[in-house]
Amino acid sequence: MKMVHQPSGLTKGLDFLIACDWTPEQALAVVELLDDLRDRILLHYQLPIMELMREEHGIGPLDDLDATDVARENGRPF
Repeated sequence: MKMVHQPSGLTKGLDFLIACDWTPEQALAVVELLDDLRDRILLHYQLPIMELMREEHGIGPLDDLDATDVARENGRPF
């Protein structure tokens, strides 16, 4: 089996097979589910995740981030 780079960095583990005969509607439903899951996680954990990603990638502290930009992305004006 060909190794595929995973965003998590994992290089070994259990195979995760996805059926190759889904209809486009089924595939879209899974993509929408994953989008909804991501949105719900970010709604609760966005700032801690952003800070952790900045630390892991060697970017400066979160202080230089404009909090109003983050709030606007969350759909909250203030």
